[in-house]
Amino acid sequence: MVSHRRTPPKDLDPTLVLRAYAMGVFPMADARDAGSVYWVEPKLRGVLPLDGFHLSRSLRKVVLSDRFTVTVDRDFAGMIRLCAESAQDRPETWINGAIERAFIELHRLGYAHSIECWEGDRLAGGLYGLALGRAFFGESMVTRVRDASKVALTHLVARLQAGGFRLLDCQFITDHLASLGAIEIPRDDYVALLGAALGDSTGAVSLPPSAAGDLFALDAPGDEAGTVSGPLSRKVIAQLLGQTS
Repeated sequence: MVSHRRTPPKDLDPTLVLRAYAMGVFPMADARDAGSVYWVEPKLRGVLPLDGFHLSRSLRKVVLSDRFTVTVDRDFAGMIRLCAESAQDRPETWINGAIERAFIELHRLGYAHSIECWEGDRLAGGLYGLALGRAFFGESMVTRVRDASKVALTHLVARLQAGGFRLLDCQFITDHLASLGAIEIPRDDYVALLGAALGDSTGAVSLPPSAAGDLFALDAPGDEAGTVSGPLSRKVIAQLLGQTS
């Protein structure tokens, strides 16, 4: 990957972050307590084609079950904190305080979103990312209960399909993401996809999110919490992705 110059946390403002993503660049830190961030542009980019998501039979059963209550933006701050926590399989994180604060502000502005999976009152896992134009940039996903992150990603893909999105950026490929349909593409191919997904948003990051993809197209009118845990909604999610299983 190609790393650009390090930037002190005080310089990581929301507009800078939006413009960086519009150029195909994103911030990372060396550790949770790192005092700076660096900008990354991978030579091979991980993407998950929205028409190539692999919904296995076992995952479909979990989605249709009542194991998790799935919400959108109910606890964005809690989700980013969970993603930043150290765990046995991930002792260190690239999410430092500067990145966390910037994304919380981007959430307030309507660009950053989280999908949470709850087991009772416990946040069992989920993901968060950035929506710009018709692109969604997946930042991090985490699970504290088996299958929670897979269920969250399933809901995300269905929402992106229904909302007219054209690109789901995964940044880097993992075995976990590859099993769900993610692939690697060269940087030039990614830039072409990004340009098509952003359209006029590339140079106008102040455009309201409603001018592009609609992450909430599946929600019933008035459902401000973005709750998609009912049996009908579970069936809709599974049906939307059924053609790609």
